[in-house]
Amino acid sequence: MNFRKAVLVPVLAASLFATAQGALATTFKMALGDAAGGTQWELGQKFKTLFEQKTGGKHKVDLFPNGQLGDEQNTVNNAALGTLDFSVLAINNVTPFSPTVGVLTLPYVIQSAEDARELTLGEIGKELTANTVRDAGVRIVGWAYSGFRVLTNSKRPVTSVGDLKGMVIRVPKNEIMIATYQAWGINPTPMAWTETFTALQQRVVDGQDNPYITVSAMKFNEVQKYVTNIRYIFSLEPLIVSEQVFQDQKPEVQKAILEAGREATEYSFQYLQQTEDRIRKELAAKGMQISDPANGEKEWMEKATAQVWPKFYASIGGKDKLDKVLKTLGR
Repeated sequence: MNFRKAVLVPVLAASLFATAQGALATTFKMALGDAAGGTQWELGQKFKTLFEQKTGGKHKVDLFPNGQLGDEQNTVNNAALGTLDFSVLAINNVTPFSPTVGVLTLPYVIQSAEDARELTLGEIGKELTANTVRDAGVRIVGWAYSGFRVLTNSKRPVTSVGDLKGMVIRVPKNEIMIATYQAWGINPTPMAWTETFTALQQRVVDGQDNPYITVSAMKFNEVQKYVTNIRYIFSLEPLIVSEQVFQDQKPEVQKAILEAGREATEYSFQYLQQTEDRIRKELAAKGMQISDPANGEKEWMEKATAQVWPKFYASIGGKDKLDKVLKTLGR
């Protein structure tokens, strides 16, 4: 072997080894609808850390917050096609693709964080996860618990259903949420999440509803003055993975995804318990005026449950599905 060959052979071998090693490493993309600092970000960051640890650094996750990879419903489509790996999004944006998930967004079904945890981690959650794989081509592997969606607006304090009259309220493009506001006597404005801050800022819409943590992360306090502590929907934000991407992974990587998702879910629940009250106080200190509904929200609840629940029995899989959920919660 001449000198040139003697040099090239080990160099080529080293290069091939490095290429092979690089081929083993995969970087997954995760879309987040919210800005950094909210519960979506916290869940995503925790999942990233855990997953990278469990795969010994061979696999990594890059987070793209604030709708950089498209609005939340688009990320479901892209994940179903296998062109996006992961997404964390509000559950109401999964419902159009897998309607039975809507049982978790019917008004006043979930009445505490403990209710939310019981449903998502128990048999109901397993059934809904199987349904999303079947219906939407995505798999729920984790949950962010974001708290109740409180109502914010820029016009006046709201303590009764009647106070909503004349207001323009933004809601997601979700039939259940639209029907709930209609039950309260107004026609809300469906609007993409990525357009919401600008619409509030320009007074195209007067208000919106989201958890305190999201209100803070999105800096809605800069364009909204009043908060009403309605508790009609507990905001759940599932972490989904493309089923196509999931099935393409080796068993040990699938196991790491599922384990990291479970552990990140537990972290999210604890994060909510530790931060929600502090963030509410911070928003009040920044000038937001916070009110409770009159009469313990009785009127809001009665109108919503009487008018909205029956409209969606068929889409959630029948009234018996709702009865099963309520029985699980001891109601």
